[in-house]
Amino acid sequence: MRNCQPKWILPLAFGSIFPLFLLCFTTIASFNGVPLLFLYRSSYHFVENQLKPIPVSTHITISTPPSPPRFAYLISGSAGNGKMLRRMLLAIYHPLNQYIVHLDRKASPAERQTVEQFVTDYKVFKEVGNVRMITKANLVTYRGCTMVANTLHAAAIMLREGGNWDWFINLSASDYPLVTQDDLLHIFSYVPRDLNFIDHTSKMGWKAGQRAKPVIIDPALYNSKKAEVFWITQRRSIPTAFELFTGSAWMALSRPFVDYCIWGWDNLPRKVLMYYTNFLSSPEGYFHTVICNAKAFSNTTVNNDLHFILWDNPPKQHPRRLTLSHMQRMLNSNAPFARKFHQNSRVLDKIDTDLLSRGKEMFTPGGWCVGSGENGTDPCSVVGTPTVLRPGPGAKRLQTLINSLLSNDNFRLRQCK
Repeated sequence: MRNCQPKWILPLAFGSIFPLFLLCFTTIASFNGVPLLFLYRSSYHFVENQLKPIPVSTHITISTPPSPPRFAYLISGSAGNGKMLRRMLLAIYHPLNQYIVHLDRKASPAERQTVEQFVTDYKVFKEVGNVRMITKANLVTYRGCTMVANTLHAAAIMLREGGNWDWFINLSASDYPLVTQDDLLHIFSYVPRDLNFIDHTSKMGWKAGQRAKPVIIDPALYNSKKAEVFWITQRRSIPTAFELFTGSAWMALSRPFVDYCIWGWDNLPRKVLMYYTNFLSSPEGYFHTVICNAKAFSNTTVNNDLHFILWDNPPKQHPRRLTLSHMQRMLNSNAPFARKFHQNSRVLDKIDTDLLSRGKEMFTPGGWCVGSGENGTDPCSVVGTPTVLRPGPGAKRLQTLINSLLSNDNFRLRQCK
């Protein structure tokens, strides 16, 4: 019988086992404490020097490896947020990125039209073509599932129309950057592009009784006018088909994970979404529960939301508003974003001046800005080469944060725990 065995059996067996071995190795193995998860990307390699201090030069040209990533931003707001959305968009704009703006249906038609006109008619936006607005606005309840639905809507548009991008970042009109986009793009050039920055924990605590067990209804699902969520009398038990996780509603998600949430080829994202339809403050649990219950992505989490947020103790529904008195704490956090801010707060002016070098009604300057700046004109009104980056002090702060998050003491030990 042994002599009758076809000669191709052994090569076929080896050929089948070797890819599985390689896949397991690249998923489990780590280099200097950081996983070698994504070696299949021929255009991107995560090597040892990426965990060492990242060189922050004053000028990085297109020929300097590694190539910068691209971010897809969702900037969302409600009634009265039009001016804040405009300010935020100018502050975080970069030609490499993609942007989608959503002003929900609570805003007046006049306010929404003003924002839409700014998005569609602004000279640089028209020239580059990377800013769009959801013109058929959604009705969004902050504590309801419609906020998750709006995020998924924007993500789906980005997947369809946004071209090549690496991370999806959701921001609100109450957020503001603490670093320039050149700083962010430069540092994230050294980060594996399948990592997901999402603050999360399985320790539900008081949320188990006050959020997971109650059953709520979000009227924005079926009404044309905004109303608060309401509770029904029946309660439910904690799920056993998947484990619940909770955390921050603000995150930077990798494109592979966003693609998984939209397509849901094993049905987990859809099943979890239907559960969170009746969950209070579902934006603080949906993506966290999906990613930590999906074996393909649970080892890609970085337990941080890239924000400085100041909470009361015990925490209330909303964080504290940030003022000038919090400026040093924001800097010490090394976070690239902070929230919440009042519209026209003096601290925003100080961030513009001291951290972003941004003039009033101007873009945050970067290597892509090649205008003369004469007579008070915005140097970014003339678009140069987008891949030319000029990182500054903010890059050094962000480097400190990323190195800490990816260290042996933080990275693996804080994943989906």
